[in-house]
Amino acid sequence: MKRTIRAWNKASLMIGMLLGASLGLVFPNLSGIGLLGELFVGGLKAIAPVLVFALVANALSQHQKGQSTNMKVIIFLYLIGTFAAALVAVLASFLFPVQVTLNNTSTEIAPPDGIGQVLSNLLLKLVDNPLNAVAQANYIGILSWAIIFGLAMRGASKNSKELLKTMADVTSKIVEWIINLAPFGILGLVFKTLSDKGITSLTNYGILLGLLIATMLTVALVVNPLIAFLFMRRNPYPLVWKCLRVSGVTAFFTRSSAANIPVNMKLCRDLGLNSDTYSVSIPLGSTINMAGAAITINVLTLAAVHTLGISVDFATAFILSVVAAISACGASGIAGGSLLLIPVACSLFGISNDIAMQVVGVGFVIGVVQDSCETALNSSTDVLFTAVAEYVSNHKY
Repeated sequence: MKRTIRAWNKASLMIGMLLGASLGLVFPNLSGIGLLGELFVGGLKAIAPVLVFALVANALSQHQKGQSTNMKVIIFLYLIGTFAAALVAVLASFLFPVQVTLNNTSTEIAPPDGIGQVLSNLLLKLVDNPLNAVAQANYIGILSWAIIFGLAMRGASKNSKELLKTMADVTSKIVEWIINLAPFGILGLVFKTLSDKGITSLTNYGILLGLLIATMLTVALVVNPLIAFLFMRRNPYPLVWKCLRVSGVTAFFTRSSAANIPVNMKLCRDLGLNSDTYSVSIPLGSTINMAGAAITINVLTLAAVHTLGISVDFATAFILSVVAAISACGASGIAGGSLLLIPVACSLFGISNDIAMQVVGVGFVIGVVQDSCETALNSSTDVLFTAVAEYVSNHKY
């Protein structure tokens, strides 16, 4: 029965994708169809902050001595994966240098002044008002307060803990209802993408976009499996493919790591992973596990460097990878969040803010595909590394 349900879910998602693409190309003016996608993403984004708080607080409050959450291994995997992706992006940019067209266009977007401001913003988000953090989907603040509440609840009565557990279960059930509507949501998202932008619009800046996608595919299909193999000593590709197919495809269309948190939670549950671990690691991964963001920052920054004829040595490229990895950890969990950190990397080469913001503008032009691929890589890797850490700990695959 369960196998039949899973087969139907896969088929319905594919039907939704194909139907959305067909309607978007043939009847682009049917705006009501795109509303299905907006409602789906809106529902996920609305419930995700509450879900993260409830699950993390409940997991920590129920934690007993002797239980293992593998968080040290997972955090290490997140950091090494993001840094490795940044290095791969630098290598790809040197092997296939790409230039972009820069002009005197202006923008009202205000980027961070430097890596210091990025870190400062992260620390300030930690102490945000808890209600405001939930309302504004500030996941750094949500995580910090959920951890504090969860630890404080360890000393609470059994009835209080049961109430917190009930809240987490009820929120999870609501999320499950929303995810069951995924075929309709995917239909609307695919329709809106193709009806608004069209296929021809995706061919602009094709070389730069091709380099970004190729680099992300290399990380997803070569670098991440290699990291997984080094830890598991088993063939990682069945797990990699499952994460990409279930988490990556949904994240591709939602273009939001935050909105994909419920999807990843469900995938972890289907994989039989420890809920005490993934209820913390998945929300954490949506904020600090940003391999795709590191790739975007490095590729676009080095495209500006090549365009301006600036020479780059290995030491500078290595520092760029470190800065990109740290900056990526501060990338927002919303669509296009990594682009605003490009000026931070550009400042390493003395590139003015005006030119850096033009590069950001180029990023938004190709963002239809770039940000979708970036989010798919980021979000699917959250589940992959969580599963790898549990395999290493419990020797199950």
